[in-house]
Amino acid sequence: MLSHTGPTTRSDGERVAAFLAELDRVVERLRTMAESSLAAVPDGEARTRAHAAHDMAQSLADGALDAMGQPRRVLPRLSDLAVGDQLAVTGHDLAASGAPLEPAVELLRRLRRTL
Repeated sequence: MLSHTGPTTRSDGERVAAFLAELDRVVERLRTMAESSLAAVPDGEARTRAHAAHDMAQSLADGALDAMGQPRRVLPRLSDLAVGDQLAVTGHDLAASGAPLEPAVELLRRLRRTL
């Protein structure tokens, strides 16, 4: 799901900082949402907010594992209230993996808009 979209003029540090800033925004939003809000399906969406966030966490985990040459693994589906923590962990794994981060930043922005 994550792929490199082309060259950029940002330094590696700036790319990581931009990714982590967006990740922190989404994680903070998820951590402060009520369980009923996480379990709700937003207008125009097919899945709950928690499922959408879990799908994003899985995508980040896949990107990190791909970058490290490791086989992909299924991210366990924990309670809705844990999804922010799962996203934080997989996001930091992606940032540390050396994978291209720009596609993930855009996906996180889209997720944030649906929350």
